[in-house]
Amino acid sequence: MNPQALEQYLHEHIPLSKAMQVCVLEAVPERVIVSAPLAPNINHTESVFGGSASAVATLAAWSLVHVRLKSAGIASGIVIQNNTMSYERPIRGAFTARSFIKQPEAWDVFMRTLSRRGRARIAVSAILDYQGQTAGNFEGNFVSIVAKPNPE
Repeated sequence: MNPQALEQYLHEHIPLSKAMQVCVLEAVPERVIVSAPLAPNINHTESVFGGSASAVATLAAWSLVHVRLKSAGIASGIVIQNNTMSYERPIRGAFTARSFIKQPEAWDVFMRTLSRRGRARIAVSAILDYQGQTAGNFEGNFVSIVAKPNPE
């Protein structure tokens, strides 16, 4: 899936991503990188609102699972089960979120479980970056449920 197609999908299916002006910079099986500007995500201290930072990190992580499943030809629903977010420093301008799977071997287990049970869980990480420095860390568990074909 190319970055433009993923960005269009996010804006159409997750309208908050459009309101936050999220842009997809990279969408490959190893990582998804998204960016967002300060203006639509600003808080009262003229830095990025924590909820916006968390949402951008969540979008990057969710998108990585989406990209990988699409490239495998698997139609499924993906939801976040839980997450933690830490904030290292204020973000006062455009920033990025880069998602990745810390344990690459977990993907094979995830795919086998998804194939066998029709649902599986995977841990995905994301790093928020502002001006070349880490501004936050995200860890989340995502659940995928294989879409059942519509009966005719």
